[in-house]
Amino acid sequence: MHDTVDCDATSGGALSVPIPGPTRIEKAIEAAREWLLARQHEAGYWCGELDGDTTLESYPILLEAFLGRWDSEKSARLARTIRERALPGGGWSQYPGGPADLSVSCLSYFALKVAGDDAGAQHMRGARDAILAMGGADRANTYTRYHLALFGQYPWGALPAIPPEMIFLPGRGPFSVYDMSSWSRTIFVPLSILWAKKPVRVLPDARGARELFRGVPGSDAAPAPRSAWGAFFSGVDRALKVGERLPGAAALRERAVARAAAWMIARFEGSDGLSAILPAMSNAAFALTCLGHREDHPLMRAALAALDGLLLDGRDGALRMQPCLSPVWDTVLAGHALAQAGVPAGDGRLARGVSWLLQKQTNRPGDWARRNPAPPGGWYFEHRNESYPDVDDTCMALMVLRQARADAPEAMQAAAIGRGLTWMLGMQNRDGGWASFDRGNDKAWLTQIPFADHNAMIDPSTADITGRVLECLGYFPGFDARHPVVARALRFLRRDQTSDGAWYGRWGVNYVYGTWQVLRGMACIGEDLTAPHVRRAVRWLLAHQNRDGGWGESIASYTDPSQAGVGASTPSQTAWAVMGLVAAGEERSTAVRSGVRHLLERQDAAGTWAETAWTGTGFPKVFYLGYQLYPHTFPLMALAQYRRATARSEPPGPRGRP
Repeated sequence: MHDTVDCDATSGGALSVPIPGPTRIEKAIEAAREWLLARQHEAGYWCGELDGDTTLESYPILLEAFLGRWDSEKSARLARTIRERALPGGGWSQYPGGPADLSVSCLSYFALKVAGDDAGAQHMRGARDAILAMGGADRANTYTRYHLALFGQYPWGALPAIPPEMIFLPGRGPFSVYDMSSWSRTIFVPLSILWAKKPVRVLPDARGARELFRGVPGSDAAPAPRSAWGAFFSGVDRALKVGERLPGAAALRERAVARAAAWMIARFEGSDGLSAILPAMSNAAFALTCLGHREDHPLMRAALAALDGLLLDGRDGALRMQPCLSPVWDTVLAGHALAQAGVPAGDGRLARGVSWLLQKQTNRPGDWARRNPAPPGGWYFEHRNESYPDVDDTCMALMVLRQARADAPEAMQAAAIGRGLTWMLGMQNRDGGWASFDRGNDKAWLTQIPFADHNAMIDPSTADITGRVLECLGYFPGFDARHPVVARALRFLRRDQTSDGAWYGRWGVNYVYGTWQVLRGMACIGEDLTAPHVRRAVRWLLAHQNRDGGWGESIASYTDPSQAGVGASTPSQTAWAVMGLVAAGEERSTAVRSGVRHLLERQDAAGTWAETAWTGTGFPKVFYLGYQLYPHTFPLMALAQYRRATARSEPPGPRGRP
């Protein structure tokens, strides 16, 4: 069991900070535990709300208009959320406290115009001024400009081509759709249908957005390519547009659209919408409409119902959109936190959660199977997304299943664990690390394709997921630092460490997240905690503690390296740092005691913590997430791990294997 593998290394720091009393720690853990258990759904899972920027509300407004529902109540309610989030200085940001972002601002402004907002309104004037100051809509990303083209606000010919013919490219060639990250292929295959059809829904002049351009839309030349690959793909883009006019091109295009449509529709099965994420789901609805499916067609009914399932009521009648639902992720985090916090393995409430998780294990091959010969066995993020399990959810689910028992035969749970472990091991990349959804998805040159400006074209190994896999492997006999799988992973992590000692956080903000997860994984797998790379990481965390005892890091660290580890303290990031330092044997240090005290003093009377900053990452530099349960599950984990580390009576020394 995992709670036997915490590290027992030498303590660091002076003991000038009062030691938090065990009674206070116990009360805090008990209150947090009960708060979390009270939020368990009857079926056994947890699911907090997800928050993102106002592009989320923009997509359904534009889809409503595309379907001819210009003044629907849904659009009016979504528009309220967009207006509420307008920045005082004009425009909309990617995250709370962030600056105005060009692409977010363009799409949000356009959605409000389509919903009927007057261009002369104060929030619209401010947004327009901000957009023009940032270069105008011609400089917005490809995805934004595709939405403008759907309504005749931008010329299709000025967009980067996304040819549906790419669906014919073989998997063994230099490029196929399977060389794109899973989220990119489910976004771009439907977009390729739109590129082929080039539909235009004519807008009344008052609802257009031509005022967002400095000149004629499409006339502002894009910046010159910054690399040889960029120049090459710009040439390919021009050739593709010429090729569309060649003899025989129309027949090939028709076949390509049919193949792309079949690929897309096949992935609806076993999922709450294509890939169960909003951009892909929205694009699929646009594409189905262009393929001639009316709203009463079963495919369209299902697609629109899945989108409606992401809606949440906001304040004063507003409506907001979630990017997806996170029940599996929230459940594995909650289950792990509760097990760490001392809920017995056979507890009925924990058993309900484990039983629910067993139902969410994949049973059929998905896109991942093209490069991983293992049988299905992973877990996905959402309620249903059978084609797209991911490593992060899988390793967390395995940890929960090793700590708690389901209301099911023991053999069934053991078989599920075996299948999950085999699948996860099969996802290890050649470089020794793990990515999220695919293996071998690391062709960096693809990021130079003109339509790949969403900064997430590929899915390479990341330190945070690799560290979490190592933490998971610590639950299984035989996996130590000498095991070939582990040794390759450790080599990857040592190579991936930054020069100042931190690790980049791909799926959480940012270096605090990555550094915690790597230190935790290394400790749980038996890495030497006195090794130079471990001590450098410890020093980095110690150097970035705030004066109030906590840790924080702004999302700005993804674009400004000087902001790494810098930001106002948050409960989730403080918890990550505390867990990282505890894993490295620093549980008796001044820094850890200060961090624990910070968490204790900020726990409210209900047993939870408040957090307004977002600490989740979707696409670095493009899209970020606010997880409702993060400021609760992670502090609970941190307090539980601190309690266990400081309760040991044996003398400090290297961590023993279980």
